[in-house]
This record gives sequence, structure tokens and C-alpha cells, in this order.
Amino acid sequence: MDTDEAKLATAIEMVEAWNKLDWDRVIDLFAEDGLLHSMMEDEPTVGRPALRRRIQALCDGATEVRIELRNAGVINGAVFLERVDNFVINDRAGSMPVVGVLEIEDGLVQAWREYYDRATLLRGMGLERDFVHDL
Repeated sequence: MDTDEAKLATAIEMVEAWNKLDWDRVIDLFAEDGLLHSMMEDEPTVGRPALRRRIQALCDGATEVRIELRNAGVINGAVFLERVDNFVINDRAGSMPVVGVLEIEDGLVQAWREYYDRATLLRGMGLERDFVHDL
């Protein structure tokens, strides 16, 4: 069983992988059957192959991602990350406040739930319509 410190270290490693645009490392930090659920969407993305497709769709054209952690901690075994996601996608800079809740076991993300305003994300990405992620 991971300690709270180990869970937090895994979450920080995930943030660092995003900041380095290291998508392979991002995927590797998920469990084989791990899930990512943007809570504004009906269904989570489950499993590494689906996660890879989702992240590729989300980050297509990304030249910079800088996640600024505001607060990070472990409550009842879950890692909470309050942050601002800054990004440049297709030469357009944007930012978005987010709270992520990660369940981590054996050094891997089992579940990652994201809470943010989807319209703010799409505006920041310069999109008038949602990107396709029914992958």
C-alpha cells in the first residue's frame, strides 16, 4: 500500500510528465485499466489505449503545457491537486483553473477525476466546437 507521500510523489511525477509533453510517461503512470474522467462528460476514458487516444486528441498541436500547482495534498487516501493549466495549442495560449482528484495504487493512477469549466477550456484552446474524443 502506498504511503500518502508516495501517492503525492506519483502525482507530482505526472504533472512533470505533462509539463515536459512526455505523453508516453503520462500513459505509463496510469494503471492498465486506469481511468480519466472529466466530470463534465458523461463517460470516463478507461484503459491505456483509450487514454493514449484521448490525450493525443486533447494535445494535438500542443507546443507547451505548464501546470502550476497551487495546492496539493492527500485526503482520505486521494491526492487533490488545485492548479492552473497553462498551454499553447496551435499557437494559441490559454489557461484554465482545475482541481484534479487522483486515486493512486502501487505507484500508478487508478482514477483521475477532473473538475473544470469546459467552456473555459475550449475558449482557451481557441475552439468554437468541442474536440472529438469519442475514441
